[in-house]
Amino acid sequence: MRCCSASAVLRSLPTPPLTRCGALTERPFALLDAARAGEKNDDPREPEDHALGRSRGGFGTKIHILCDAEGNPLHFHLSPGQTHDSKMLDTVLEGADQALHDDDGVALAWPLKLAGDKGYRADWIDQYLLDLGMTPVIPSKDNENRDERPVVFDKDAYRRRSIVECLIGWLKESRRVATRFEKTAINFAGMVKLAFIHRYFRICAL
Repeated sequence: MRCCSASAVLRSLPTPPLTRCGALTERPFALLDAARAGEKNDDPREPEDHALGRSRGGFGTKIHILCDAEGNPLHFHLSPGQTHDSKMLDTVLEGADQALHDDDGVALAWPLKLAGDKGYRADWIDQYLLDLGMTPVIPSKDNENRDERPVVFDKDAYRRRSIVECLIGWLKESRRVATRFEKTAINFAGMVKLAFIHRYFRICAL
């Protein structure tokens, strides 16, 4: 029902504890009371399309994930299935930037390299990542001149992009994530966040 796309952090500072990931899941008591009374949920944080859309893979939601070098999730964002991967890159990175800073504004972790498949290949993405101090590890498209890019593609580093694919495969083992039962994007994001919290609990238990 759903397709997933992602980019992976290849190198980072020590992984921080799980903080905010994607859409917030807190719900005011007024909205809960309205739901019990049968009224419509008009939560302003809920997108009008509920992050649902139709792509070649069918009708569903895309989960854009950012993870560290160990495959630990750092941030995610939901979008309709037809949304192009590159359109959500800045949204995911900005969300991660907010989540990976403490109350004093000190960075708990920051990527040095960022990997993505050809769906993230664009000149503005190369420049955007370089301006943020990150080296893009994104393969060139077949119809472009590789010598004109401001960075040299690191093939050895790109092999580690499988880390985020393994994370997505693990996430699909959660039934409520693999098959979206929730109507609202906020509730579905809560299920994704719950799966990530469970993953971090397992790490803490080791």
